[in-house]
Amino acid sequence: MPQEALGRAREELKRVEHLIYVSLKYTRTVDIIKSIIERLMNAFDALFDVLLRKAKEEKKLATVPTLPRLKIDALRTVYASDQTILNYVEFFLLLKRIDKARFERTQEYRRHVTMTAHLEDASIEITIDIIQDYYNRTREFTTYVTRLLQNENE
Repeated sequence: MPQEALGRAREELKRVEHLIYVSLKYTRTVDIIKSIIERLMNAFDALFDVLLRKAKEEKKLATVPTLPRLKIDALRTVYASDQTILNYVEFFLLLKRIDKARFERTQEYRRHVTMTAHLEDASIEITIDIIQDYYNRTREFTTYVTRLLQNENE
């Protein structure tokens, strides 16, 4: 069961890779950046499912929550001692805030296309380079979760 969710996460990452290296390269619009953020959140959601199902199999959790807020709470509880997972949970919450925030478009159709997300406490500028960094961080988390599963199976 966790392997299925891991496969979903990898599929989302393939889509993100295409969006970054093909779509964004040629269109350079904020809509593509928004789409990338949504796909990254989908990948995180699938990876969180992997971790929660693993916790359920290890009897650390009675049921796997389906609501996003409950998933986050369960992850924070079950993996309280794993700072790496907690850091990625915070990164995911940042992506969610960016996705829901009011935003502005600048430099569309140019190399320096920028999406400026206005959060409650700050504004975040997201450029092609920053979105690539977000993609790389998501890939690193995928690798981390894969290693956790492999260690369990050994």
